[in-house]
Amino acid sequence: MILTRSFYQQDTVVVAQKLLGKIVVRKVNNMILSGTIVETEAYGFNDDPASHAYRGKTKRNVLMFGEAGLTYVYFIYGNHFCFNIVAKSEAVGAGAVLIRALEPVQGIKAMHHNRRTNYVKNLTNGPGKLAQALQITTADSSIDVTKDGSLYIVDDNIQITDVIATSRIGITVGTDKQWRFCLSNNKWLSRKVKD
Repeated sequence: MILTRSFYQQDTVVVAQKLLGKIVVRKVNNMILSGTIVETEAYGFNDDPASHAYRGKTKRNVLMFGEAGLTYVYFIYGNHFCFNIVAKSEAVGAGAVLIRALEPVQGIKAMHHNRRTNYVKNLTNGPGKLAQALQITTADSSIDVTKDGSLYIVDDNIQITDVIATSRIGITVGTDKQWRFCLSNNKWLSRKVKD
């Protein structure tokens, strides 16, 4: 079942946790590529200095202020795309969840081709890698993931246990927030969880 808009109209941090175990489905070139979400990060509004939305609305971050359930894809470090989903309660001005890592499920051969690697553990264990594996670019911003289309999220009723919360990766502010969520010991995590 495709997750409905109300799922994303919750507190951003709650959505980041609840997305673990859900499946990203990508339809491209008459193929289906999919993977189970094993790592996410929440990015808030004016309470979160690490968020793109912290200093207010800009041309780049405008989607974070928009309707929950839409994609927000941005380009970083000159060579990586990052796939986010707008998620926030109606009382909050902005928020999004970064999908940091997936466990590949379907279309793995195509993912190998897209990533130009034969090493399966390196296919989707990071935001830039999974975007490349699923052929997600900024052209895929503002897709409504609550509808059956080229990109959506489904609930496959996978039972989730051993969720770990840590500091987010690659930031220098907002490091006190434990807003990175992952399935502990999953081999597709972008970075291992320290004991």
